[in-house]
Amino acid sequence: MSRKKNRDAAAGELVPTYAARELATGVPKHRMNEEGMAPRLAYQVIHDELRLDGFSLLNLATFVTTWMEPEAEKLISETLDKNMIDKDEYPQTAEIEKRCVNILGNLWHAPGDGDAVGTSTIGSSEACMLGGMAMKWRWRERQRAAGKPTDRPNLVMGANTQVCWHKFCRYWDVEPREVTAEGDRFTLNAEEAAKLVDENTIGVVVIMGSTFDGTYEPVAKVAKALDAVQEKEGWDIPIHVDGASGGFVAPFIQPDLEWDFRVPRVQSINTSGHKYGLVYPGVGWVVFRDQAALPDELVFHVSYLGGDMIDFSINFSRPGNQVIAQYYNFLRLGLDGYARIQQACQDVALHLSGEIAKMGPFRLITKGDDLPVFCWTMDETYAKSASFSLYDLAEKLRERGWLVPAYPMPENRGDLVVQRIVVKEDFSRDLADRLLEDLRRAVAYFESQTGHTPKSEGSHFHH
Repeated sequence: MSRKKNRDAAAGELVPTYAARELATGVPKHRMNEEGMAPRLAYQVIHDELRLDGFSLLNLATFVTTWMEPEAEKLISETLDKNMIDKDEYPQTAEIEKRCVNILGNLWHAPGDGDAVGTSTIGSSEACMLGGMAMKWRWRERQRAAGKPTDRPNLVMGANTQVCWHKFCRYWDVEPREVTAEGDRFTLNAEEAAKLVDENTIGVVVIMGSTFDGTYEPVAKVAKALDAVQEKEGWDIPIHVDGASGGFVAPFIQPDLEWDFRVPRVQSINTSGHKYGLVYPGVGWVVFRDQAALPDELVFHVSYLGGDMIDFSINFSRPGNQVIAQYYNFLRLGLDGYARIQQACQDVALHLSGEIAKMGPFRLITKGDDLPVFCWTMDETYAKSASFSLYDLAEKLRERGWLVPAYPMPENRGDLVVQRIVVKEDFSRDLADRLLEDLRRAVAYFESQTGHTPKSEGSHFHH
């Protein structure tokens, strides 16, 4: 390619710096090239572009696992070609999935021994959809048996729920009824949830724990309130526990907390293997109390590739390697290993939150004693004369590579802006101290910029 052609390359083309060595033309961005290229070159083009992504180790916004052991990565690589849905072709992968479901059922005190009802999923969102579908189908069956209409189902949840529950309600034509935030309460509580239920309520979603502030919602208290509703009105309303994060935390560092199938009203639980299950994305799990909690209508028997296959999922073909990685963690870590890792995460979270509370400009909302997740806001007195906002602070920390989101709290408390940190396994105490240094440096910088106008909004951050 001539020097002029190289200079005049179209905006819609990639022209790597080493193009003159290897490439005769630019690489189209939005259509396929006429000819292919050498594997090493294709790798290098993509590899170099991905350097523009944030460094996952410093991403304190995400709950998703950003590190696994080399042996786990080797297993993932060796099983990239396994399709989880082909249970007849990959019977041992299917057996391992079944073992994982039973391990989770045992961890969450499901009745029975070795016959837990559940499945792996692409992530917690699919698992939530499956749990929601089971609640709707069971409610509809009860309504029909009683000769009552089935056209106005509703689901009760907190305004802090993850967007997948809003998707479920929209996609499956269910009315969402939200417990809004109030004062210093940013999650669902038992009293307010009980006020929203009626005979058309398919269930109540209770979160372990909230992505906004890391706190657990009170499963046992919600169940007790629903017991009182049933005694008064006769409505038997189930609970689905969204344990996307807490399902892999509470059993290990808060083992006496009753939130799982020890609570009789809990009919299903989901979790993300790729969050505190310590697996790369994406794998999720849903487990039901028993066979009665999963309507037969939702289970398909498929004749596929020479065998009869039971299928309960929204996705069909999906990777089996993440299920293998989950089983690796179960074998590798055991109960003690998971407990040590989750406790270490919580110790770092408590250390960080304690130091941030001492700085002066900030007031803690939570400190990380449920999930290893906490958030803070500006101290009200300090904020009156402050030259920066939490949005400014988030941008300043990003200059050093840290991703620490600032965002408003749920509906009805959207006036309150917070910053949040998620502590994961690869975030060490040493890294935490480095973050504190950068945080103090950022505050000192803004305090020296007395004429700076604080930002009132920042980058879009979605829960």
